[in-house]
Amino acid sequence: MSGTAAGDELTVVHLMRHGEVNNPDGILYGRLPDYHLSDLGRRMADRVAEHLAQRDVTHVVASPLDRAQETATPIAKAHGLDLATDGRLIEAANVFEGKTFGVGDGALKNPENWKHLLNPFKPSWGEPYVEQVVRMMGALDAAKDAARGHEAVCVSHQLPIWIVRSFVEKRRLWHDPRKRQCTLASLTTFTYRGDRIVSVGYSEPARDLVPAHLLAGAKPVKGGDKAAGKAFGA
Repeated sequence: MSGTAAGDELTVVHLMRHGEVNNPDGILYGRLPDYHLSDLGRRMADRVAEHLAQRDVTHVVASPLDRAQETATPIAKAHGLDLATDGRLIEAANVFEGKTFGVGDGALKNPENWKHLLNPFKPSWGEPYVEQVVRMMGALDAAKDAARGHEAVCVSHQLPIWIVRSFVEKRRLWHDPRKRQCTLASLTTFTYRGDRIVSVGYSEPARDLVPAHLLAGAKPVKGGDKAAGKAFGA
């Protein structure tokens, strides 16, 4: 930004959740490969690319997982940028990865899995919240440095996005998953003045494309696979 001291320049980093995934079997896919966007998910990605087309985006980076790469691709293309990859933006690790949460036959019905549910504050079923904060803050700072004075887009996943936002806004990290404000294809926007975050915003450019039961704050579908999966990330 012309005429602005380096310590006062504004940089905007949009932390985007990927679009809807093709997952007919209701698997908690976590970090598994070959889980791609559905047709609706691609429409969500295109919608956000259109929404950001006139913004001063100079850096686009994504988690290495397929769904994040596919979500970021139209945004990078719209700005004539190469898509970068940052492993720190990846989904949270989870012991239930690859399992289903269907009624009667899901992972939570198996007593062998109950030991993983003993400590929701850490949490005991996956990557500690504190570790997610450390890597996500590192990814945000790297994107800020790459786009200084401009805007960056980082495509990641629901749980890591919500955890790092909670940290920045000084909330406790353990939480009710049903109350996460991080809908599919949403933007959680961090504005930096120099190297300091001065504000956090949230928007849903593809809100009209998101099924009602998957919107931020929606009540989970009783017994639904997607509702259970949402509790652990995705």
